[in-house]
Amino acid sequence: MLENKLGITDSTELARAEEKISKQKAIEMFENGFFEKLEPGTYKSLAMIHKYLFHEIYDFAGELRKVNISKGNFRFAPLMYLEAALQGIDKMPQSTFDEIIEKYVEMNVAHPFREGNGRSMRIWLDLTLKKEIGYVVDWSKVDKEDYLLAMERSPIKDIEIKHILKNALTDNINDREIYMKGIDHSYYYEGYFVFKTKDLTEI
Repeated sequence: MLENKLGITDSTELARAEEKISKQKAIEMFENGFFEKLEPGTYKSLAMIHKYLFHEIYDFAGELRKVNISKGNFRFAPLMYLEAALQGIDKMPQSTFDEIIEKYVEMNVAHPFREGNGRSMRIWLDLTLKKEIGYVVDWSKVDKEDYLLAMERSPIKDIEIKHILKNALTDNINDREIYMKGIDHSYYYEGYFVFKTKDLTEI
């Protein structure tokens, strides 16, 4: 159970609040021109996205994690190497689709935040694809199980995740509906599916 600014002590209640508030923030980001200020492909831009999404919920929003974390049997970058790993990722090239996905895979291995890495990183990935090659991922076309398995295997072999994401690319880079559906799917991968973005825009 993560400490939070909302004073919530029940994990189910926290998950619902986190989903609702951070999805509203994701909608805001799209509508207020926030992405225009960001430099694609940098850790700094990812931290700014993370902070925007989660600053009303967690004190650690936009801050490097201070603990080692793992998922299943996979350990993300150890704390002692984390800053060096992020500096290396910042220097990686990002002028082609393959290069951008390779950078995304490395950022996923780094997993720089205590919580909310995947959701922030998929927004960050789309920002980079959009600004560098004029495409974004239509996440509504990406199967949850295929994606999660491919991401799990990606540190050893990234051909699967490249194939899955390449098949879901669209050049409708400013389409509001594609973005909103993408946020819903991105959250669904992580088990958050109580609120739909289209309903939150009407609140």
